[in-house]
Amino acid sequence: MFGKILIANRGEIACRIMETAHRLGVASVAVYSEADAASRHVALAGEAVLIGGPAPAESYLRGERLIEAALATGAEAIHPGYGFLSENPDFVEAVEAAGLVFIGPSAAAIRAMGLKDAAKRLMAQAGVPVVPGWQGEDQDPAVLARAAAEIGWPVLIKAVAGGGGKGMRKVTRAEDFADALASAQGEARTAFGNPAVLIEKYITAPRHIEVQVFGDGQRAVHLFERDCSLQRRHQKVIEEAPAPGMTPEMRAAMGQAAVRAAEAIGYKGAGTIEFIVDGSEGLRPDRFWFMEMNTRLQVEHPVTEAITGVDLVEWQLRVAAGEPLPARQEDLTITGHAFEARLYAEDVPAGFLPATGRLDHLRFPPGIRADSGVREGDSISPWYDPMIAKIITHGATRDIALRKLSAALAATEVAGSVTNLGFLAALAAHEGFGRGEVDTGLIERDLNRLRHQAEPQPEDLALAALAAADLLHEAAPLTGFALWEPLRQSVLLEGPSGVQRVGLSLSGPDRAEIDTGSGVLICERRSQGWWINGRPAGQRVVRRGRVVDVFGRGAFRFTLPDPLDRAIAAGAGGNVTLSPMPGLVKAVFVHPGQKVAQGDRLAVLEAMKMEHVLTAGRDGEIAEVLIEAGAQVEAGAALITLAEEAE
Repeated sequence: MFGKILIANRGEIACRIMETAHRLGVASVAVYSEADAASRHVALAGEAVLIGGPAPAESYLRGERLIEAALATGAEAIHPGYGFLSENPDFVEAVEAAGLVFIGPSAAAIRAMGLKDAAKRLMAQAGVPVVPGWQGEDQDPAVLARAAAEIGWPVLIKAVAGGGGKGMRKVTRAEDFADALASAQGEARTAFGNPAVLIEKYITAPRHIEVQVFGDGQRAVHLFERDCSLQRRHQKVIEEAPAPGMTPEMRAAMGQAAVRAAEAIGYKGAGTIEFIVDGSEGLRPDRFWFMEMNTRLQVEHPVTEAITGVDLVEWQLRVAAGEPLPARQEDLTITGHAFEARLYAEDVPAGFLPATGRLDHLRFPPGIRADSGVREGDSISPWYDPMIAKIITHGATRDIALRKLSAALAATEVAGSVTNLGFLAALAAHEGFGRGEVDTGLIERDLNRLRHQAEPQPEDLALAALAAADLLHEAAPLTGFALWEPLRQSVLLEGPSGVQRVGLSLSGPDRAEIDTGSGVLICERRSQGWWINGRPAGQRVVRRGRVVDVFGRGAFRFTLPDPLDRAIAAGAGGNVTLSPMPGLVKAVFVHPGQKVAQGDRLAVLEAMKMEHVLTAGRDGEIAEVLIEAGAQVEAGAALITLAEEAE
């Protein structure tokens, strides 16, 4: 076993690898960018090395700097985690040329699976079923359009070097193909430095089921399947293992195909074979096809660990250190069911835009696994993926594990940044998902219902008002009295429904009548906390300065307006296009004086390696273009203005 390893990553996965390394007595070296100097993974490591500026290209993508750090600290091996350089064969070769061990597959194996078109040809030769499509080298738009028409609509355009849903577009009509192709190629060029794409038949009732494999360079085993069908824009949201509705025949067929795929390239370490499955008639052994192989540890690996009892990072370290496979196929079994939900800082009502902010309050309930790279007080950086945590639950049955997930999401508390917590809770409570009726289109079909934001109830307003009046905790004996009369006051709460006035009448330090506008609530402080109308308040309340967060039925944030603040006008209404997030301007399509119609493309903004198209909010004439391609902009910055409408 190694004495010391360097972890060439950050955040949640760096912390996850360190936990296993520490348990095995292996020292760990962290690397960090200037933006991550105070991050959790740096604090957990025995040593930490600054490798560059905040942009990934200045730090985590600098292979030579990572190798220098490993050599300088006496590390024997480098664990890449996932993302960044984890699937870069040139980096693997450079690591090995420096006399270090790369904890992962060989450069040859990564190259064999790195380009989707070549990987599919290789898998077909190995007897692994592949999706009908076109994987030619000619990237002429006319050639690609003809190939798409021959395959038959709908088709899926996919970046050959892609992953994470980037460089991927679904096209249902021939007339939309050219724009979709240009967009996919542009996003692929930005994310991977390679604009090449392939074309696949789009399966109308698809399920995304992947098989975890592990090899020692000669032979491989599989650790069963994960269902990753709950996706939005090809990004996984909730994963589970095993797949609902899986039959022994289907599991055996998929497992054998995955092992053939791994052994065909002499795979070493942890990897995932991703299959697209036609679930229109249940799970059938003749209805699954190879999509791609991820030659690294997956984000969703904890659900496999939960049902198998295997620590995949430990296996990675042991095999990379020269040990044989830790188990035979017949030794591996499934116990129970597991779910993983990805908690992100993102603005769901605004279209799931990445968000930033300081985590003023962060709590996870006991009895679950929460893999996180942040702590209370940390800030979500605009430079990297905005994941806050992965919430993992395990139970004897799928129903039990799903109930545990719902309870865990309800008990998770995050304040300081908007999150997708409510969306995850709605998804976990979805009736079809509860029955195991999953496919990759479920979220989009029910998106409006799933992203509906709950409104605060009178009880939430009452508790926020008590917090605003500093009455949540023990008060002085005479609190609530003024010249023998109950103390009455009005509290302004600015929340999800706008500014609301709540009446507060105190008849003592432990009793209040609160008028929320829809009735009067009697609030009493007892030994167990506040009771409302004779029942204990189940919500948790956190106040930080002029901000109050109420958790329980949802997560509601209220701001206490400062009466000295001057009102700020709402702005220019529909005349100004504002940046919805920090990002890079990739393209600008308009110029002053140009006429535009509502919905016309104005510009493309890139954030978190995803492209977001900004469109005109109304018909009009462009008055000013305040940005140019290549500019870095902050959230809320004015980008483009329309001329005032004539009255």
